Amino acid sequence: MASAPDVTPVSRPRAIAASKFRNRDLTPPAPLARLVALADVRFNGDRPWDIQVRDPVLYDQVLRRGSLGFGESYLDGDWESDRLDETFDRLLRADLDRKVTRFGRLRFLGLYLRNLLTNRQSRRRAFQVGEHHYDIGNDVYAAMLDPLMIYSCGYWKEATTLAEAQVAKLRLIGDKLALSPGESLLDIGCGWGGLARYMVDHYGVSVTGITISREQASLAQARCAGLPVDIRLMDYRELAGRFDKVVSVGMFEHVGPRNYDAFFATANRLMAPAGLFLLHTIGNCDTVHATDAWIDKYIFPNGHIPSARQIAAAVEPWFIIEDWHNFGQDYDTTLMAWWRNFDAAWPGLAPRYGERFYRMFKYYLHACAGYFRSRQGQLWQLVLSRRGRRALYRAPR
Repeated sequence: MASAPDVTPVSRPRAIAASKFRNRDLTPPAPLARLVALADVRFNGDRPWDIQVRDPVLYDQVLRRGSLGFGESYLDGDWESDRLDETFDRLLRADLDRKVTRFGRLRFLGLYLRNLLTNRQSRRRAFQVGEHHYDIGNDVYAAMLDPLMIYSCGYWKEATTLAEAQVAKLRLIGDKLALSPGESLLDIGCGWGGLARYMVDHYGVSVTGITISREQASLAQARCAGLPVDIRLMDYRELAGRFDKVVSVGMFEHVGPRNYDAFFATANRLMAPAGLFLLHTIGNCDTVHATDAWIDKYIFPNGHIPSARQIAAAVEPWFIIEDWHNFGQDYDTTLMAWWRNFDAAWPGLAPRYGERFYRMFKYYLHACAGYFRSRQGQLWQLVLSRRGRRALYRAPR
């Protein structure tokens, strides 16, 4: 098991804040008060989604460092919200994440240039997100997720529990891929093996799954022992072979725009001519060129959320889009279910991880719930085929 992540308090300059707020005046600077008012949020208001300031250093952190300062101030206990998910929903519906970048413009510009000028998802860097996030400890994910340990959006059309929503999602994927007994399925980004095991048990296929997380690979191999499942620790660009069907769930967010062509070219190379490829990915409502600085530092380094325009352009040379299904609001429901599980399990996790880790995961899950509730975030399932496929495709729902 991996060691607990380092989420020790950041060393940040407080000289400006100390001089500016010597008397701990909690009154916000007028520009910040006007900004959050656009989202119907107040500093020290009396509504559940209002921001309760515990240390006025928060204001300086937001003015100088934008979203990164806002998030790190939460980790440091500088502010609270009774309904953090609602706070983020309101801030993101008003696009304040875009507006606040003018305060932290140098840091935002740095992230933009890093994405523009470097390949942050190169083969050399591919395993960083596994080490940083997915390897933090299987005990966290076992406590937070459903029994199959599916770490992606559930399908809540008829489900009433997280376990039902994840099984419904897996069944939807199997049906969309028209899986048949004896077929071979490639799972790009296989997680802890839940999808692989389900498809073997319910569709009679064999599965090759790949992941860049050592902890995921180890547990997936154990959970799929004795089944026709081959779990490999490797980057997708290194894989060889031929598969009847291909699926990728919650992995495309780690590919990066510079690698979209290589990703779809690889899937095309590996898939049988008459096959189908299902891509399940988070999507952004418009095209952006830099990841949120806090998410990039604390949760998903080197990640990028694609837009519909980016996906469509990258798919075009390689595949036909048979179906494009959006159920992004189901991710809000999924994230809040994960939060309830995580919070309930925290007493058993606390001795190993500590209070700052708790605040980090609370911020992460609630911020993401607000992202989808605000409709900035989408969840897309695309079914792709080669042009040479002759069979008529009708998408299940």
